[in-house]
Amino acid sequence: MEDKINPIKSNPQTLENDRIEIKSENLFFKYDANEEHEGKVAIDGVDITINKGEFVVILGHNGSGKSTFAKHINALLIPTSGKITVGGLDSSIEDNLWEIRKKAGMVFQNPDNQIVATIVEEDVAFGPENLGVEPAEIRRRVDDALKKVNMYDYKKHGPHLLSGGQKQRVAIAGIYAMRPECIVLDEPTAMLDPLGRKEVINTIKELNKEYGITIVLITHYMEEAIDADKIYVMDSGKVIISGEPRKVFKEVETMKKIGLDVPQMTELAYELNRKGVNIAKDILTIDEMVNELCQLK
Repeated sequence: MEDKINPIKSNPQTLENDRIEIKSENLFFKYDANEEHEGKVAIDGVDITINKGEFVVILGHNGSGKSTFAKHINALLIPTSGKITVGGLDSSIEDNLWEIRKKAGMVFQNPDNQIVATIVEEDVAFGPENLGVEPAEIRRRVDDALKKVNMYDYKKHGPHLLSGGQKQRVAIAGIYAMRPECIVLDEPTAMLDPLGRKEVINTIKELNKEYGITIVLITHYMEEAIDADKIYVMDSGKVIISGEPRKVFKEVETMKKIGLDVPQMTELAYELNRKGVNIAKDILTIDEMVNELCQLK
């Protein structure tokens, strides 16, 4: 049996549509007055398109709407108006919900909230078991998923013995074993130390680049967004900047105005330019900064 995820079997009208994994059109969402957010408009006319196999990052401060948008991808929330489609399936149609949730898996901030078993391999098996996958196939998927997140050697361990980063990788393995076409990660590194963050981000990038999984990452850490194919920046429920990382992060003043940082090297380039040092404004990494400084006369 193939290790690769099977492509979506649909009847797209064009090759362009066949590339689209997730598409929101004039998406609007308002919480009910009796809910925790007291009738707040959380999403206000958002248009976002995410293609198959892309690594997309959504940035925004607390309350910007980014996590609310993430929950729409998995149909945990349904639009108040407008629509969002996942693999061509409209989330507002109740009969589509099961298929949408099979296509788009979610990983949350706290891995302890997603771990349900006392042994790592049993936890990874939980999702496929609930999908009715045959036992032999579950065994193969569990081993495969743990190898892909570099946790195979821990398959007999208790999750409570693992570090935060290891637990989060087990949570990702549990989603991957269900064979989704897209994984949405809502601030998966927020509770981790720098080493744990690095482990999880490397795992995410590998699943995207090596295995073609569409990744939607919600994060507060700008360095995690540097390698994205595209970034969407949200504020007050709207997308205010979008594009490739270099385009987005050189908007330093706009980012700071809404309470966000930019990568350290981008900010350094911004400050040097303010002081009259003529270097590129879209620098993202240390190596790029070194190259620019070495060319100064």
